[in-house]
Amino acid sequence: MNTITRWDPFKEMDELQRRVSSIFGLVPLRQTDGRDETMTVAEWLPLVDIAEDDKEYLIKAELPEVRKEDVCVTVENGVVTITGERKFEKEEKDKKYHRVERSYGRFVRSFSVPDDADEAKVAAEFKDGVLKVHLAKSEKAKPKQIEVSVS
Repeated sequence: MNTITRWDPFKEMDELQRRVSSIFGLVPLRQTDGRDETMTVAEWLPLVDIAEDDKEYLIKAELPEVRKEDVCVTVENGVVTITGERKFEKEEKDKKYHRVERSYGRFVRSFSVPDDADEAKVAAEFKDGVLKVHLAKSEKAKPKQIEVSVS
């Protein structure tokens, strides 16, 4: 007796993705009760907005549940680097986790300092889970208005 087997190309693609992920040390798809979920576990990197006005560049990084003591901002060789760690809360004996989807661990974000920014004038503040890094523009970069006399 012959059996017909249905071919599922996506199943083979999933298997290929698992193999490639394991080669590079990436986290594979999450599994629950032997079934795969469509969501993968990613390394955590804080989201960042970078804005500019006449006086400065502003980097705003979202760092929810990160303590100020666990964040470091450095400026070196034309690069601003934000490093830190979001720690997983200790599992308590009477607490049972059914799902953990948020990522934890160390992170590093680096950004090039624009040519018109003054690396010596960098300030950072941390409030309500948001890190703000202020990069002042150098005096030579600010536009100067020159009065023209009419003769």
